[in-house]
Amino acid sequence: MSVGLLSLIVLALAALGYVIGRQRAVAASQGDIRRLHSLPGYYGQSVALFAGVPALVLLMGWMLVQPIVIENQVSALIAPADVPQGGSVSLVMSDVRRVAEGLDQVLAKGNLSEADLTAMRSDFTNVRSRLAEVGVALGTDVRPGVFEAAKQYRSMTGTGNTAMLLAVLAVSIAGFGFAISRINPAFRARNVVESFVIALLIAASLVAVLTTFGIVFSLLFETWHFFEMYPAKDFFFSLTWNPQFRGGSDLGIIPLIWGTLYVSFIALLVAVPIGLLAAIYLSEYASKRMRTVAKPLIEILAGIPTIVYGLFALITVGPLLRDYFAQPMGLGTSSSSVMTAGLVMGIMIIPFVSSLSDDIINAVPQSLRDGSLGLGATPSETIREVVLPAALPGVVGAILLAASRAIGETMIVVMGAGAAAKLDLNPFEAMTTVTVKIVSQLTGDTEFASPETLVAFALGLSLFVITLGLNVVALYIVRKYREQYE
Repeated sequence: MSVGLLSLIVLALAALGYVIGRQRAVAASQGDIRRLHSLPGYYGQSVALFAGVPALVLLMGWMLVQPIVIENQVSALIAPADVPQGGSVSLVMSDVRRVAEGLDQVLAKGNLSEADLTAMRSDFTNVRSRLAEVGVALGTDVRPGVFEAAKQYRSMTGTGNTAMLLAVLAVSIAGFGFAISRINPAFRARNVVESFVIALLIAASLVAVLTTFGIVFSLLFETWHFFEMYPAKDFFFSLTWNPQFRGGSDLGIIPLIWGTLYVSFIALLVAVPIGLLAAIYLSEYASKRMRTVAKPLIEILAGIPTIVYGLFALITVGPLLRDYFAQPMGLGTSSSSVMTAGLVMGIMIIPFVSSLSDDIINAVPQSLRDGSLGLGATPSETIREVVLPAALPGVVGAILLAASRAIGETMIVVMGAGAAAKLDLNPFEAMTTVTVKIVSQLTGDTEFASPETLVAFALGLSLFVITLGLNVVALYIVRKYREQYE
């Protein structure tokens, strides 16, 4: 039974529980619902919650834990002889999963029976042909031991799914019966439902927190493995980025940090003045008709896919800067440069600055403007001396959001700035960023356990620390200046 069908069954039990619980409460009141502690609907809701929520929580937890447990047990069955030279257990496990899925397809088509599958051990050529019939092609390095592991993987997965089905249905039925047995006129159904809902709201609010912890711990775990293979001192202080994939790699982060900050700085030089001036015009000077037209047009920039910006940088902006600025000034001959990526990225993040700043400026109390104008200040002086200082915390937040967006951008940098990791002050030279190298290190045929792949997690953790530092600085600025207007 599929997970979707099982979920529908649990939801159907919950819906049935609502109907039966409500009817049972009305029957217990002998037709006079005033004798009930709560409205009849609360009794039905209590049954529905007990029948549905615990079972669905168990289902989600089981789906998360079962693959981890099965893979750990099956990977322990893989003999060292079944791991090809230069490979790893994780790569073999991918073949195990692929073979197991192919066996399910073969059995579903009727090309193979369970008895034939159990009997198959040494006839691996037959296995290959049967799997090829359903589109599963095995490489020459797949050994018969992998086939046995795949059979075990499939068997354990089937057993686990059956146990999950029984456990989820048992919990749902038990919750259904428990909630039904508690229904009587004195039962405080409303209190139970509200407590249940509060617990659900708390759990929902914890999702973001737990996700953040999960991201950080996963980065820390893999980064620790990386630093066991590669010296942390060389990673943080080396000025060379040169992954060789054959040993002798130089994996210094400084060139990548420099490229990231350089591109982001140019992007902010473009986006912050234009976005802030646009926000001031829209909020303080533009007519209502102009505002209703101009603001949506500016916000369209935020909806354009980054690949389109990348193509714009590659085809239009890069050659333009090369032909009219870089070559005549003797600063470079490449259309891929920091300036190209920075300008296009700055255009992309203008809406992040303008829209948020516009909303913040409009939120400044009109009384502050009226008081300034009443004292004889001009409108421009009022904006400069009163409105902008009052809106400064929100403007800083908008700039921070734009900076985070610029730091995390990948596609525009790939197509506009190139992939060269180097330290240079020339804005017309090709450079790269941390995010680009994270993608490049996690793609390809490199073994996952190698330093050249695990370095991506160290890069991700370093980028996380940088953005966290920006948030701390912005929070300090916001708190410092907000006190003047509270």
